[in-house]
Amino acid sequence: MTMQTDSKRHQILIRLADGRFHSGEELGAELGISRAAISKHIKGLEGLGLEIFSVTGKGYRLAEKLKLLEQAEIAHHRSFADVPLQVLSVVDSTNTYLKEHPELHINGGACLAEAQTAGRGRQGRKWQSPFGASLYLSMYWAFSGGYQAVGGLSLVIGVAVVEALQKNGVEGLELKWPNDIYLEGRKLGGILVEIEGQINDQSHCIIGVGINTCLPEATGKLIDQPYADLSSHLAMEVDRNSIAVNVLDSLQLNLMRFEQDGLKPYLNQWDKLNLYRNRLVRMICGQNQFEGKCLGVNQDGALLVELDTGVKAFYGGEISVRSALQ
Repeated sequence: MTMQTDSKRHQILIRLADGRFHSGEELGAELGISRAAISKHIKGLEGLGLEIFSVTGKGYRLAEKLKLLEQAEIAHHRSFADVPLQVLSVVDSTNTYLKEHPELHINGGACLAEAQTAGRGRQGRKWQSPFGASLYLSMYWAFSGGYQAVGGLSLVIGVAVVEALQKNGVEGLELKWPNDIYLEGRKLGGILVEIEGQINDQSHCIIGVGINTCLPEATGKLIDQPYADLSSHLAMEVDRNSIAVNVLDSLQLNLMRFEQDGLKPYLNQWDKLNLYRNRLVRMICGQNQFEGKCLGVNQDGALLVELDTGVKAFYGGEISVRSALQ
């Protein structure tokens, strides 16, 4: 998709966001393009996960009204107005975009997008990223002291996101080691931390956060596990701009604290949010599996599991944790 194509589609979407019908002739006249071009752009928007009704004689209408992310609104309400922020329409992934734009490489520099065409989660899994249905966000932070300075970072990010969502009235949140956010037993969001740097040098971290806000039914069918979104839980329209403000501020505050104090101040809070606290779990490590009782995390962020042979610490990487009852 070219920048010009993206701009035209976004302009069409701005007009459709009110949830009312707009004719192809009307849209074409406003944007200076043909009705055929409008039809092509509508198909492109549908390909991003938007449900659009087309009725002869009336035109096009979104299935539901859509409040778009507003950079000026988010920046105005943030507590950290001096850090760079970029709100985008469609990107391959916010983590990739942030990596490729050094002007955002200031602690707290961030980008958000309405949709991702190549969103990804942990272990390279595809992250379903339909337009306007979730919060897709990435933040940059550099830590001195090499990799040892970022041990347990994903756990801190999880706590920060929970604190932000609680400000928006979300209750029943839990955290699944090492990087998932759960709501009443179903996956609400995920965290992807990507780190570049030398062992004893600065660690340049790209911190990706995805939170389901109002997933279309068609997208839900593509997700291979029980999931949650905020609109169903809150039974009301979700203000993604407000959530973005709270998440960005909470990340910035907690990253500053983590930079100074490390993981230790977060251990008790994370333990209270632990999805598998004192429950039997199955640890999947490639071809090997271990079952035992989840005891929480240690000061390095490793998950402690009581096995028949004693307590074993599991670190990140290619390890997955499941309920032993599944």
